[in-house]
Amino acid sequence: MIIDSHSHVHSSVESHLNIMDESNIDKTVLFSTLVHPEKSESYSEFVEEMGKLSNILANRINSSEARIKAMDELIRTVRQYPDRFIGFGSVPLGFSETETMEWVETKIVNNGLRGFGEFTLGSGQIGLLDPVFKAANEWHGLPIWVHTFEPLKMVDIRDLAYLVQKNPNVPVIFGHLGGLNWLDTINLTKDIDNAFLDTSAVYTVFALSLAMKELPDRTLFSSDHPYGDPYLAKIAVQRCAPSKEVERRVLGETIAELLEI
Repeated sequence: MIIDSHSHVHSSVESHLNIMDESNIDKTVLFSTLVHPEKSESYSEFVEEMGKLSNILANRINSSEARIKAMDELIRTVRQYPDRFIGFGSVPLGFSETETMEWVETKIVNNGLRGFGEFTLGSGQIGLLDPVFKAANEWHGLPIWVHTFEPLKMVDIRDLAYLVQKNPNVPVIFGHLGGLNWLDTINLTKDIDNAFLDTSAVYTVFALSLAMKELPDRTLFSSDHPYGDPYLAKIAVQRCAPSKEVERRVLGETIAELLEI
């Protein structure tokens, strides 16, 4: 089974399904989104959408109302195609521990979502994840997906690794393989058993190749669609995998085990 372990709700679900079929991808782990750059029809519209994305990535947009709307879109999509999509739900940052627990129970667990994310933080904000880790422990180690590309710095990725080590029962996916810090991120996570590497938006094929060599059982194929292309992301894994066994692990076996699919 081939599973794209990180993609976002597309403005046209049918076109996403068509891409999955063309790419021979069986299932996709789907995340909500507050922006839809794939709908842009001009340069100015695209720039406007990406400007919103920049604010989200720096955690300057954290509206509960907007997140609820995006979550509703995600839940509808997963319920419409339960055999193709698995949902991860977002959690607003800055909530108290009690508020976070309530959100997780009502919005994520009760809706059958299988993990938390995508978390996008500004540099120096990793501590905002503390209530989320407590909720993940409470709900039997639901996995957490954290964006580790810009604007996070290596110091932030180290802070995240420390938090992951403190919570050994919670699987944590380092999204985008640390971005430009991919080499240090691979080295940092090698000896942390509950740390996983997401391969979307990799900076270079060397990053993808090294991740699969160093963490063959904890590297996850993903496309970050619509920002990446599922077919091209899958082909990159197949070309760079050190063996067919590792290729199978990365393309689906590991995430299937993690989510008990």
